[in-house]
Amino acid sequence: MARLLRTLTLGIALATVATNLGWADTSAPAAENGYLKLGFDRLSSFKFVTPSYDPVADAKAPPPTGDEQIPTTVRGWSGKKAIITGFMLPTKLDNGKATEFLIMANQMACCFGTVPNLNDWVVVRMPQGVPVVQDIPISFYGTLKVGAMYENGYMTGIYEMDAEKMGEIKD
Repeated sequence: MARLLRTLTLGIALATVATNLGWADTSAPAAENGYLKLGFDRLSSFKFVTPSYDPVADAKAPPPTGDEQIPTTVRGWSGKKAIITGFMLPTKLDNGKATEFLIMANQMACCFGTVPNLNDWVVVRMPQGVPVVQDIPISFYGTLKVGAMYENGYMTGIYEMDAEKMGEIKD
């Protein structure tokens, strides 16, 4: 478990350096049983600035997507099966199970951390629900969607997944 955490921490640190220097990993991601293995080293490998938009100013104006900031390679993952590993942050519960949650690159958004960039999390929906697992990285398998998502007129993310299953928890 400690080795997995060190590896994940190193990967996040390298992704941060690559992002800050403007480097993006454009090589094809590895695949496992038909699923692309997409880590936050790839998902967060580019700078994404949330476009300015005020839904109150002009309710009929279409919101800007910011899609032009997403590299072509990353947009190409939309609609593909993917495995994404990160930390769960539940946002909707049903009978004690998480049915909607974020997979995040790290736990720094919790409590006293910082606000992550929009490409530092994936909104995951799993109607059947899964047990809440926090403080350890976990993998989710499903279909990835890449592009601006809005709720009540405000951009809430650029990645979402309709998850099929949760990976096994390993110590």
